[in-house]
Amino acid sequence: MLDIDILRKNPEIIRESLKERGAEDVMDTLIEKDKNKRAFITKHQELLRDKKQLSSLIGELIKYKDKSLNALKEKAELTDKEITKFQRESFKKQEEFNNLWHSIPNIPLPNVPYGKNEEDNHEIKRWGTPREDHVLPHDFAWDQSGAVSMSGSRFVMLSGMLARLERALGQFMLDVHTKEHDYTEVSVPYLVKDHALFGTGQLPKFEDDLFKTCTGHYLIPTGEVPLTNMVANCVMEEQSFPYRYTALTPCFRREAGSAGRDTSGLIRLHQFNKVELVSITSPEQAEEEHERMTRCAEVILERLGLPYRRMLLCTGDMGFAAEKTYDLEVWMPSQQTYREISSCSRFGTFQARRMRAQYRRKYDGEIHFAHTLNGSGLAVGRTLAAIIENYRTPKQNFEIPAVLEKYM
Repeated sequence: MLDIDILRKNPEIIRESLKERGAEDVMDTLIEKDKNKRAFITKHQELLRDKKQLSSLIGELIKYKDKSLNALKEKAELTDKEITKFQRESFKKQEEFNNLWHSIPNIPLPNVPYGKNEEDNHEIKRWGTPREDHVLPHDFAWDQSGAVSMSGSRFVMLSGMLARLERALGQFMLDVHTKEHDYTEVSVPYLVKDHALFGTGQLPKFEDDLFKTCTGHYLIPTGEVPLTNMVANCVMEEQSFPYRYTALTPCFRREAGSAGRDTSGLIRLHQFNKVELVSITSPEQAEEEHERMTRCAEVILERLGLPYRRMLLCTGDMGFAAEKTYDLEVWMPSQQTYREISSCSRFGTFQARRMRAQYRRKYDGEIHFAHTLNGSGLAVGRTLAAIIENYRTPKQNFEIPAVLEKYM
């Protein structure tokens, strides 16, 4: 959620941001709804002041049995009715404004390139030598019929050494991030309430991509949700920054809008495992923390010997809540292309405002909203797919990266 002062004092900043994200048509409506909301709130407050003055005056006149008492009582009753009316309308106008305001994406940082889609992203670096020979797709390594039979498409079931390798990958990633990268491992809930998803920006805009239960809980689409909400409604101390958390969790996504894409294999599933990285910090540390987090994810790929590239996403390809995002894309030989395996983003105060995550500045004691960051460190299923393809042997088996041998 953006700072409301930007809308009222510098609306052109938001207008330009929406233009870069292809949504500038809502700006005039947004300004108008804010004006209407404020007008009704102002009128409601004026009526409350009038009621208070009338009540005070009526109290005085009762003492002296003044003849104008009945007229004032009638006026007070009319004012009560007006107050009820404007209170109801104020709530309605506030709700209308909030519904639109909460759908406004974050403002990209100045160093984020302008663009409409992934074709306009900027490549920052490459690591490793891509395998140029075509190999069988990774999903030839197992029979998918069992999972499809019991759960439908976009589900997989691994057994034997493949299941063990998936578990090994998660353990390896957690070990590196906790022992070497200073992240604290957390065991988190996989079911959360709507306010937690609102805090990280999935609700209300992306409800169609979430699984909702009959109890009103949602299955988490990413470990980012519970990890970031650990600091919701908190006032932290700046000298304790940065907070760094990690978790290996299942993730549940409906994949709305992706019909026909990646319907087999481990690339796009309704349920998959992922190691998440979350940082909470101050604005002064946010840029350095973003670079550091992205590097932590890169280390995993390099230890596994998987060729990758780092991409700086353009304005039109960034996530709703992000102000800057790096994607790491791993080489997939069967497709002879790079595919996303990690996304590391800065959010500024966007998420912190929605979940009231604040900190006390160490040099003056003032309270400010924290800066949040998150990234994949990494998506386990996609990493497994990349290993199967990049480590294929001529006999169509595949080898195990050396760093995983002790887990196997």
